[in-house]
Amino acid sequence: MKYISTRQQQETNIKTAILKALADDGGLFMPEYIPQLDSQFFETLPNLTLQEIGFRVAKEFLGRSISADNLKEIIDEVLNFEIPAVKISENIYSLELFHGPTMAFKDVGARFMARMISYFSEGKPMKVIAATSGDTGSAVASGFFGVPGIEVYILYPKGKVSPLQEKQLTTWGGNIKALEIDGTFDDCQALAKQILSDEELNQKFTLTSANSINIARLIPQSFYYFWAFAQLQKLGKPIVFSVPSGNFGNLTAGLFAKKMGLPVHQFIASTNENDVIPKFLETGNYEAKPSKQTISNAMDVGNPSNFERMKSLFNNDVVEFKKEIESYSFSDEETKTTMRNVKKEFDYTLDPHGAVAYLGLEKYFEKSNEDFIGVLLETAHPAKFVEVVEDVLKEEIVIPEKLEAFNKKEKKSVGFSVDFESVKKYLIEEK
Repeated sequence: MKYISTRQQQETNIKTAILKALADDGGLFMPEYIPQLDSQFFETLPNLTLQEIGFRVAKEFLGRSISADNLKEIIDEVLNFEIPAVKISENIYSLELFHGPTMAFKDVGARFMARMISYFSEGKPMKVIAATSGDTGSAVASGFFGVPGIEVYILYPKGKVSPLQEKQLTTWGGNIKALEIDGTFDDCQALAKQILSDEELNQKFTLTSANSINIARLIPQSFYYFWAFAQLQKLGKPIVFSVPSGNFGNLTAGLFAKKMGLPVHQFIASTNENDVIPKFLETGNYEAKPSKQTISNAMDVGNPSNFERMKSLFNNDVVEFKKEIESYSFSDEETKTTMRNVKKEFDYTLDPHGAVAYLGLEKYFEKSNEDFIGVLLETAHPAKFVEVVEDVLKEEIVIPEKLEAFNKKEKKSVGFSVDFESVKKYLIEEK
């Protein structure tokens, strides 16, 4: 299968698409078509393991670029933790994506991507660039830590990630470097794209991205939509996914799954006050904005990269967007109220991002009056936002040992203003 830039000026194979991440024309790589899974796959879906699903889906996108044995080994290693669909109420389930090494959904995509980059780079030195609004950086660091020949540079916004998230970004050492940018996530993302497209840096180094602009992040994120269906199909009702959305990689992966044949009834793009996509669906006009800081910080994105992929999937037609996606935005106060209500009524602890997704389901229930199963993507363990969660719920949150271990380590980062030339100089001179 060929991979084509969203801006139509470059086509390549999957190996180059993963190793380059950003196309030469500034676009994002997309498969030339979305592969279809056969009816037998869906008939046997409830009996398949998560690893079997991941292998089958990934094989469609990777083709003969990697042997079946190598791909199976990578899938089995990446998907070595549970992703349960946990019942909250009669028609609402939480797909808990936080049981991996860094306790966030990014563990699925980042670990798969790290192993694919390592496989395709064949030991050649590389610099991996990642901008993070919270969880991407720690998952990328975990996935790449100690990989020979690969240096990772994580750009994160100063003061705009939770204290525990910051520890997860800045305490690795070795081949993991944390760059603390005095700006927003959007500033970090813009700097990362400048790095990846800079001619001098590309002449000196082999560069790639670990953000969801890399197609190797999106392919594995589609796995758990199939896995949710495998667990819930027996209930015999249409399934609606509410996806807490910032950079929109997670939702784009869900759209991939539906276009492969997964019978998703509806997607809900649930956002915080950074409402670029809800406004687009309402008005038909896309207008990037400076991001606002909220308690659901991983979604504080004012110019989501994957909107470009979504446009490609829907031929830039807002009517087509609206057929597949409902999108709502919610305030911090609404988020806090929902966290309290769900804890009181159902004894379930939502993190701020999961609470936004829950709100999206509630609003869709009110609007549709349909009988369906609502699945919210719970993207991070509540303990990653312990200060916010404890303040809202007025109770102590137990921090799992694998998170507490980061609190005991020393932060190591390099500070920068939002200045590309100073970051570029660091990359050239850093040893």
